[in-house]
Amino acid sequence: MSSRALLSLLACACCLLLANTALAKNLYVNNLSGDDRHDGRAPIADTQDHGPFRTIDRAMRAARKGDHVVIANTGTPYRESMTVQGGRNSGLASRPFVIQGNGAVLDGSRDISPDVWKPVEKDLYRFTPEYKSLLIFNGGRPAPRVRTSEDSLPSLEPLEWCLYKGDVYFRGEENKLPEDYPLTQTSRQVGITVYEARHVFIADLVIQGYRLDGVNAHDGTNHVELVGLVCRGNGRSGISVGGASRLTIRACLVGNNGRAQLRTEGHCRARVINCDLIDDDPQAPAMVKTGGQITVEQSAPPGKP
Repeated sequence: MSSRALLSLLACACCLLLANTALAKNLYVNNLSGDDRHDGRAPIADTQDHGPFRTIDRAMRAARKGDHVVIANTGTPYRESMTVQGGRNSGLASRPFVIQGNGAVLDGSRDISPDVWKPVEKDLYRFTPEYKSLLIFNGGRPAPRVRTSEDSLPSLEPLEWCLYKGDVYFRGEENKLPEDYPLTQTSRQVGITVYEARHVFIADLVIQGYRLDGVNAHDGTNHVELVGLVCRGNGRSGISVGGASRLTIRACLVGNNGRAQLRTEGHCRARVINCDLIDDDPQAPAMVKTGGQITVEQSAPPGKP
């Protein structure tokens, strides 16, 4: 190839890169006023087609490299899962792919039917769940759990629950039935799955109620940063990092998850900066490492979206 042809090819590549960066856009999501038939290009609908999406999933399918997905905090949880995958959900070093949560709640739980409960004794009820890796919520927050062995059913105070011999036991307040409480259980598998994505910035979300993990960086992630997340009440872990992923976790609060707050496996590397990993439950420690490397730092310059 001649030098002139090579220069022409490089110029075309630079033009394409600049075009992709220039075309990066904001996509808005609002689970109350949005509509998945909108174009997602405005936070408030002003025409039949121009306005926010209703679901995060629709925004992620419409997104391309370097876009920003802006999620409205409406006070109503987003009851869905999110997948960040591949080139179109990636960014560039100069313009990362951004998911801005604004404090919104991503919730994977579902209602517990009043019909499943069976009385055990006064104010104590039980039901048999479909799977054993679960947590119970009361009014959208993790209900107090009592850990138990298989030897005996523990004594439960009002509003506490336990998992004993495959059954969930819940004690209500005096003369109250389980149906008198807004009880839910973990249901969807994972809140946010990140797979083979680069230069991604995910910020300011509450992620709860998932059967496995709040966030799972499955494999192949690089230059991915989680900032200001609250990962609580997930059945296995708040954040899981695996494969050959490279993940920075900054200023996150992770607690009340079933088996670990942060877990790693494979050949991953997790950098943990100024995070609070709550380890007040010996059966769900702050960190569980079956592979990979974890580096913990207490202070560092803030991340840049």
